[in-house]
Amino acid sequence: MKINIGGIDRLLRVTVGVVLIGLAIFDRIGPWGYIGILPIATALIGWCPAYAPFGISTCCSSACCKTTCSKE
Repeated sequence: MKINIGGIDRLLRVTVGVVLIGLAIFDRIGPWGYIGILPIATALIGWCPAYAPFGISTCCSSACCKTTCSKE
């Protein structure tokens, strides 16, 4: 797996995931809010399976994560 999620993308995924889980905990959106685990997991591992088939990468297009991956 090559890293395909950059820094800003990771931050947004964690934020959305935490908000969704928080809403589920406080019973605002029901148990569907626990789907927020997915964006948090993809942010932690740095790889998004939905990006892979399309060749999308938000990483390494700038100086976001030159230390963790390199363009080939």
